[in-house]
Amino acid sequence: MTAPRALAILRWGAVALLLILLALDLAFPPPLPAAGDHATLVTARDGKPLRAFADAGGVWRHPATEASVSPLYIEALLAYEDRWFRHHPGVNPVALLRATWQAASSRRIVSGGSTLTMQVARILEPHRRTPLGKFRQILRALQLEAHLSKAQILALYLERAPFGGTIEGVEAASWAYLGKPAARLSHAEAALLAVLPQAPTRLRPDREPEAARRARDKVLARMASSGRWSRAEVDDARIEPVVARALQPPLSAALLAERLRARDPGATRIVSSIDAALQRTLEERLRAHVGPLPERTSAALLVVDNASMEARAYIGTAAFGDRARLGHVDMVRAWRSPGSTLKPFVYGMALDDGLVHAQSLLVDAPQSFGGYRPGNFDAAFNGPVSVADALRLSLNVPAVDILDRVGPARFAARLDHAGIGLRFPRGSRPNLALILGGTGARLEDLVGAHAALSRGGTAGRVRYTPADPVVERRLLSPGAAWIVHEVLAANPRPGERDDTFDAGRRPRVAWKTGTSYGFRDAWALGTSRRYTVGVWVGRPDGTPLPGQYGAVTALPLLFEVFDSLPRQAGDAVGLPQPATVTARAVCWPLGTAADAQPEGACQRRLDAWVLDGAVPPTLPERDVRRWGAGLERIEVDVDSGQRLGADCPAPHRRGVRHVARWPALASPWLTASERAAARLPPLAPDCADDGRAGAIAMHIEGVNDGALLLRAPGSLQGPRLALRAVGAEGEVQWLLNGRWVGATRGSQPLWREFGEPGRQQLTALAEGGAWASLAFDVARGPSD
Repeated sequence: MTAPRALAILRWGAVALLLILLALDLAFPPPLPAAGDHATLVTARDGKPLRAFADAGGVWRHPATEASVSPLYIEALLAYEDRWFRHHPGVNPVALLRATWQAASSRRIVSGGSTLTMQVARILEPHRRTPLGKFRQILRALQLEAHLSKAQILALYLERAPFGGTIEGVEAASWAYLGKPAARLSHAEAALLAVLPQAPTRLRPDREPEAARRARDKVLARMASSGRWSRAEVDDARIEPVVARALQPPLSAALLAERLRARDPGATRIVSSIDAALQRTLEERLRAHVGPLPERTSAALLVVDNASMEARAYIGTAAFGDRARLGHVDMVRAWRSPGSTLKPFVYGMALDDGLVHAQSLLVDAPQSFGGYRPGNFDAAFNGPVSVADALRLSLNVPAVDILDRVGPARFAARLDHAGIGLRFPRGSRPNLALILGGTGARLEDLVGAHAALSRGGTAGRVRYTPADPVVERRLLSPGAAWIVHEVLAANPRPGERDDTFDAGRRPRVAWKTGTSYGFRDAWALGTSRRYTVGVWVGRPDGTPLPGQYGAVTALPLLFEVFDSLPRQAGDAVGLPQPATVTARAVCWPLGTAADAQPEGACQRRLDAWVLDGAVPPTLPERDVRRWGAGLERIEVDVDSGQRLGADCPAPHRRGVRHVARWPALASPWLTASERAAARLPPLAPDCADDGRAGAIAMHIEGVNDGALLLRAPGSLQGPRLALRAVGAEGEVQWLLNGRWVGATRGSQPLWREFGEPGRQQLTALAEGGAWASLAFDVARGPSD
């Protein structure tokens, strides 16, 4: 055969071979894995795993590249498995021939001839250990080298090498066995993970630590003999014991991890804002706290950094996976009745509106607001109270009074604008009951709102990853937020006295509790300079927990959390006082500045925080028949002290006296001297009636306007009531349907049985001319 003909045959033969290889490559493409078939790992802010989610096949596999793992591991892996990896085309002929010769001469496998690329080919396409299987593995290795770069092939091995059980890849193995990322491996750990895929079942360090140690030391010996690691480094590595954790997937902040994964289902690694150590500590504290509580009790907890609004701890349930406690329900974002936790904001809005200051006089007494008659948690009333005390004591009637003046629809709209959504029954509107929990709210929104008290009045949406957007809205002015914060922070921890406990290093916490109707939800919210914490305790199914309420059930856990938070210098120092806030001395009952009141008008003196220099007077009373100023200027006879009118024929030495009037509803709680000081002097006998006595505000207590009275079951007698004319002075005449039925003095009770069914009109007439009237119905009994 001539040389030209031979060259032509070779040339066309090569072309034909290439075409055949190309056709085979197209017909049998490399079995590359689908993109995104990794497990999902949710980590804390420092990279520590919180919870891992296996892929669709139940395999734990995390992304890894040469740059993301320790260089020590790459060195150990290539030196032990394939030191010529960077240079061969996928197959190392020398290694294959050596392995074949050793196997033939020893009649057993002495060393492997597979390259790292060939191992990747076998991982992607498993086959039997036969000559045909080996040949197919070689072809796939050549094919991988033709399609992928060395970095891509190495990444496939780093992600998919078997490490025992359902764990694949060095990153998943490092977390599973060592509890750390593959980027922070020691020499000993790198050697261990490099050899483990050789026999992942036989060398599993959690089951066979001694076998794993011997295999690791073999890698270390090779690293020393090759000069890649120094003898000192290897000797130190040999000393390190093989200690592996039990193969248990991380499970911390489980419900948050589930939430973040659902929000970004394609992500393989989600970095949250959670502090891993704090999260674990608080999970243990919460479990211990809930343990003694009634069965099926759950709890939720949220800790937020005020500066960034990032969550540092998130516990959505007391026992994740516990069926009895409905441990799959995330109570951080569940809608529940907020109890009294919204009260700080209605007082803050009243401050901003100029309605009140911190020591404005309110009256905690039975009142009816358009038919709505709230009571207090302990069923008792306190009479005259300040705004600060009403908020600290969480009194219901003053809060409803303030909300009625602010406007429930406006209040709900302000909260909604600031990101605190409220949920009302379909078809209903915001009403006065919302301030006592007659609405739905979420723990995460309440935490974002209470954070405003430490953030100059700016509420924020809680962020769960550093990438979450910053969403902030103005809720209160800086001054109003500061005053409310100071009022709540001045409330001592229950059971502690300032002269007994050294609280000098503790952060100042402005805290508020709440309990929903029927003991279904117990709340505690608190905010300091650095953190805001929210606690909920209850049953996710909404069944009551009798005797468990905010101050008893949730508040102790709140303070345990604050005592567990990291501290810095200055945490115990109060928030800086805004320039819009000043301290003023005020007097009751007028509520205005002490230095602006005439002599004798100041019956109680208090120190108040005021906003923008405004000192608003005591709020006007409701249902007053005739308007009367809180301060009355009266002409009196200097000698007798009697009141003088315009028409007094007899000569008198006239003088002036000022009378500061208390709200009528406060009368039962006043001292005798306070009542005397607020009473009008008697009119001089020669003076014509000036009508001032009729301006007294008087209220009927004991029955509501528009009420329906029912007989007790099985009783033949009608309802029996104790009626009082609150605010009355002197003798009071009682009329029922225009007929006289009795007389009392002052606020003494009139006992009356209402046996006749139908509409009843009740009127009380005070001797000074003041009066009050209301109507109610008495239901018919079985014999009527």
